[in-house]
Amino acid sequence: MPNSADLGLKNTKVELDEKGFVKVNAQQQTSDPAIYAIGDIAGGILLAHKAHREARVAVEVITGESSSFDSVIPAVVFTDPEIAWCGLTEAEAKEKGVKYEVAKFPWTASGRALTFDRTDGVTKMLVDPETERVLGAGITGAGAGELIAEAVLAMEMGATVEDIALTIHAHPTLSETLMECADAYYGHATHVISKKRPAA
Repeated sequence: MPNSADLGLKNTKVELDEKGFVKVNAQQQTSDPAIYAIGDIAGGILLAHKAHREARVAVEVITGESSSFDSVIPAVVFTDPEIAWCGLTEAEAKEKGVKYEVAKFPWTASGRALTFDRTDGVTKMLVDPETERVLGAGITGAGAGELIAEAVLAMEMGATVEDIALTIHAHPTLSETLMECADAYYGHATHVISKKRPAA
């Protein structure tokens, strides 16, 4: 819950939402043009790395630069195995009515996962069937929190599944599971049998 009740905001033009979070625009500016808000008080995903990016945006705007917050935010659950995701999940895509296709690569087929007996993982991508852009990614497995950065970068750059499939990954590595997942989308992954995608 936001701790916004005792900040003296009633003496400003700052507006709160129904849950008590400070309302901000894409530049982190509140409804009081002299006040900016970042991090948990601004609501949304309550993660430190999101707050860090919001702080950069706010400082850039305050110093006269053109900046806005529209970033892909990774989330990680530091369990064993780790769980990490970015972009849309299947549940969110269904709720929003977004068309998507799924590509998966099980770590039982990963040479690197086999070498340290951690085949309890999977790499998954949600793909726009028309543009083949990556809409979201999820990774479960040892080090998933490190691996998700590649999917975040792909989404930030507007990469397609083909871009990831054509990117050479060192073998054997866990990062290779992203390339294999992309290959599985097209039905030509080296280490798993997958249904070939029909030609457009």
